Order: sequence, then structure tokens, then C-alpha cells
Amino acid sequence: MTLEMKAGAAETFARRPVQGAQPEAASRAPDQLLLDGQQRMTSLYQTCIRKEVVQTITSRQKLVKRWFYIDIEKALRPDVDREEAIFTVPEDRKIKENFDRDVVLDLSTPDAEYKNLMFPVNQVFDWDAWQDGFGDYWIAKGDIAKRQIFQRFKNEVLQHFKSYQVPVIALGHDTSHEAVCLVFEKVNTGGKPLDAFELVTAMYAAKGYRLRDDWFGGGGNLGLQARLQTFGRTADQKSGVLEKVASTDFLSAIALLHTKAIRNEAVAAGVKESDLPAVRATRQSLLDLPLEAYKANKKRVEEGFLTAAKFLRQQNIFRVADLPYQTQLVPLAAILAEIGDKWEHAETRRKLARWYWCGIFGELYGSAVESRFAKDIMEVPAWLDGGPEPTTVRDGIFRPDRLRTMRTRLSAAYKGIHALLMQEGALDFRTGQAFDQTVFFDESVDIHHIFPEDWCKRRKIEPKVYDTIINKTSLSYRTNRILSGVAPSEYLAKLEAGRKGDPAIAPSVLDSYLLTHCIDPKLLRADDFDSFMKDREKRLLVLIAAATGHKVEAEVSASADEIEIPDDIARDTDITAIAAE
Repeated sequence: MTLEMKAGAAETFARRPVQGAQPEAASRAPDQLLLDGQQRMTSLYQTCIRKEVVQTITSRQKLVKRWFYIDIEKALRPDVDREEAIFTVPEDRKIKENFDRDVVLDLSTPDAEYKNLMFPVNQVFDWDAWQDGFGDYWIAKGDIAKRQIFQRFKNEVLQHFKSYQVPVIALGHDTSHEAVCLVFEKVNTGGKPLDAFELVTAMYAAKGYRLRDDWFGGGGNLGLQARLQTFGRTADQKSGVLEKVASTDFLSAIALLHTKAIRNEAVAAGVKESDLPAVRATRQSLLDLPLEAYKANKKRVEEGFLTAAKFLRQQNIFRVADLPYQTQLVPLAAILAEIGDKWEHAETRRKLARWYWCGIFGELYGSAVESRFAKDIMEVPAWLDGGPEPTTVRDGIFRPDRLRTMRTRLSAAYKGIHALLMQEGALDFRTGQAFDQTVFFDESVDIHHIFPEDWCKRRKIEPKVYDTIINKTSLSYRTNRILSGVAPSEYLAKLEAGRKGDPAIAPSVLDSYLLTHCIDPKLLRADDFDSFMKDREKRLLVLIAAATGHKVEAEVSASADEIEIPDDIARDTDITAIAAE
């Protein structure tokens, strides 16, 4: 895909020649820019046109220098795939064996190429001089037939290079940035997407600013990407919870702050409501983001994302695999950048946590999120200062029947319950430890079945029933090994008896651990799966209601007074209050 350049017009995009082009190419004004197919065109240019050795990477990711050749005789054989006729040789054009002591193919001179009938690929568009040398070589050898072999090779192989029609989408010089992105996305089904970051990078580069260095780093400095990825990680982690923050996520958070500032200025100037500019985080808003706005906001948005990681740790979300919504990080970071140090106050954190859990259990950030981002950045900071409830909080109502369908991490609410149980004070069945960050990683905490899977299968319980989040909770790896395969009454007995260095646990103490997981100890000890599932569903709904601030459905709240949460175990008074309603 190419973009036409208008003669004499100011350059909107920075450009660079195809890798390996002659130095003078950089100073020439191009007629067109190559947008898509850059890797393919670079490969074709370096192997088929450029007369220098090609730097490439092996399957083992080793950088090497190679010359490309076509075995003429093999390329003409009908029983051989023509790709097999193409091969490479080292920079000295010699293939060696026996620890480089024996040369098995020497193509270091034109005569050697003629002798071995090996055609250099970088001559495929201009073979006349090579053909003349080839003919003279074999005439001198008295073997005229070899010239006929090359004639066949030229007609059956080389001519295809010159006559091959490459399909090209050519965009006019007046094509908008938005249209360029849209066309690229429609036609490009593989390779690296041309996202808004790439276009913004090119536009900023035309003004002398290297956005890629900000994101990827340069000159020995870590870029934003690496700083975000490694923030808050433990010693054993390669990356922290911000591992998958994309460059466009970062720009989106800046766009929210920038467009909000523009709207606030318009309000202050008395612009009527219908004419106020929109707050946006769309692709177009990224393409419209001025360099000055990026510079003014990048530091505080970085701090916003770092603070978001701290906030997530407080919610017991330590890994990107347990992050309910990647998309919700954008408004969260923008909000935290906007409010600054206010986030340190307990009431602010409480409200932020409610907004966050409403987004998760209302399942509001799965699609069409840009409009919600805009509402969040306008409404949440105002709410934190005493304003009305944000739309996300009002919309964040959990459907009780969803508990029976949530089986994997594909569901944001599934991961949300895992984190919420730990955040509300769930204690490990075996050790009685709370799952803070140290315990979480040291003990390999994850989501595990309460009634073990093998036990359920033996009793012909359907996976769609036993595999839901209702029958799962947060446990350490070692504890789960004890639970594996046996009835709850059996593994509880093992825990109480103690084993392999683990001390015995008093039944009342073990019951207190179970209660922190929204588990009725009596039902679990009785191996009463059906009653357990109905009871725990109610308890989880009460837990979700406490986090979101929304009352549970009438049929659930009617039986909520049966749920006993001892004062010494409850970690949040809101849960006790809701259970008592």
C-alpha cells in the first residue's frame, strides 16, 4: 500500500529510505510513501537489486550475512519445487565442511558461478552482463550447450521476475490519516498492524521529535514500555501487571486528558452545551493529538499508570493474567493522573475501588469502550469531589445468573471474584495465611476447585455445573495438592490431622478459614454438593454486592440473613451490613 506525495506540499509524515538504499536516497523527495509491505519490499530490494551482502537472521535468531543464489539446473527440473533451488552462501561465498577445512562449493568469483551454474539472485532484474560473461566462459570451454541451458533458465525463471504483477493499493495525497488507518486494517490480515502510534510517530518525527525513543527507549535509557512492564514486579516476575499496556493505551490516556482540558476551556469561555467539543479517546483523537499536548501530559500519565499498578495490588491483582479488563487501565490511569495525590486518601480509594468493581461485575469494558472512557474521565473525578455517581457505577449491576456460566479467565468477572476473595481476606485452607503479594507468588496461588474435579466426574456431575466459579476459590499450590481428587470431608480431615510437617488444625479454626472463602463449613464437611452450590452462590452475590454497592436481587437477599460472617473473620463491615439486610 502506498500514499501519494503532493509535490511542493509540507511533509506530514517523517520518512526513511528502504533499509540498505544508497545514502543519497534520503535526500530525494519521493513520489510515494510505502505504508504496507515494508518488510517484504526491503527483503526483495536487498536480495534482488542491491549488490551487497544481505544481513539476515537464522531460525535460531542469529544475525548472519548471506548471498542468495539460484541453482540453474535444479530450477529447471520439473520434479523439484523451485523454492528448493534457491539457497544462500556465507559472506565469502564459500560453503565449507569439516570445521571449515574443506570447501565444497566456491562461488567467490564470476567464473566460479558460471562453472557451477549458480545464478546470483541480485542479478534477476539486470542479467545481461552476467549472461555475457556466462556465454564467454562456456564458449572458451567449448561447451556451447550450456548457453542453451541458460536460455531456458532465462525464459522459464528470470522472465517471471520482470513480468510479475504486484497488486498495489495507491492512496491519493489528500487521504486523511483516519482513512489510511482504516484502509490498512481492512486489507491487512497478517503481519504488524499499522496502528495510530505508528502514524503519530511519523507525524511527530516530521517535527523532529522521536516518539519511538520515548516508548521503546534509546541511548541506553529504558523506554516507557519497559518502565511500565517492569514496575512493581517481584524478583521472580519478568513483568508486572502493566505488562500489556500498549503504546496506543498510553496515547489514549493522554488524549482523554487533552480533550477534557479543551472542553473545560470551552465551558469557561461560555460556549453553549451543544457546541462543546467532545472528550475522546478514539483513533482520530490520537491522530489529532498535538505534540505539545503529548509533551505536557506524558509524565503525569506515566505516573497515572504506575499508580494504577499500586491500586491493583491493593485489590490483590498482581499478574496481568489475573487482570479482569486490560481496557479499564486506560481510564483508571487517566483518572489517577488527573487527581494526583488525592488518591492516597482512604475515601478516594474506597470510591475508586467501587467504580473499578462496578466496571468488572457490570462487564462494561468488553467492547465499544471509547464512549465509556470519556464518561469516566469526566464523571469519576467530579464524583470523588462530591459530585453525582458516575455512569459506570450506576450501570455496574451484576446479573446473578452469570455466576453459573463463568468457567474460565475469558470472563472478567471470573477473574474479579478471584481477586475480590483475596482482597476481602480469604485465608489459605492449610496455612491460614492471607494472600498478600509475597504469599501469592511464594505459594503459587491460583484458582482451584473446592469440590475436586475428579470427585465430581466420578459422581457424573456435568462440567458446566462443577467447573463454574461457584465451585472455585483462591488456594496455594501445596494446599490444592492435598485437596486433589478426594471428597471435601476427606481433605478437611487431612488438614485437621496434619501431615508431612504441617501441624494439626483445630476444626473450629479450619471452619474460620473456610468462611473467609464464602464457604459454609457444614455443607462442605457433609460433601453436600448441591446444597453447597446454592449456598455459595448466595454468598458470592453478597460479596459482589458489597464491592459494587448494589443490592443483590430480591430472591437472593431474602435468604441472605442465613449467611453468618463472624466479626473476627469479616474483613469489610459493608459485607456484614448487606448480609443483615
